[in-house]
Amino acid sequence: QVQLVESGGGLVQAGRSLRLACSASGVIFRSLSMYWYRQGPGKQRELVAGISSGGTRNYADSVKGRFTISRDNAKNTVYLQMNSLKPEDTAVYYCTTRINGADYWGQGTQVTVSS
Repeated sequence: QVQLVESGGGLVQAGRSLRLACSASGVIFRSLSMYWYRQGPGKQRELVAGISSGGTRNYADSVKGRFTISRDNAKNTVYLQMNSLKPEDTAVYYCTTRINGADYWGQGTQVTVSS
């Protein structure tokens, strides 16, 4: 049974940092590409960052230079380091992966950035 559990969200002031974590179980983690999405109030869910099984990273233009995605295969965990946070980064952040054509999502973690 695939499970993705996010943690690390919270309320922070603009300019501060947060690190999100997503712990995976029931998967061969090292073989998977992992992604972080977010959904802000009244907005569509959007891709924030992704990391392949080989460590190749990609980012949305809006977070380049501020966010860093990383993974620890020994811990079955993917991280999202978020620096220089802005109020527009306020959203529920989800991690996700695709296995055999099926998408799996965590429950999400709320990030709120105050100005």
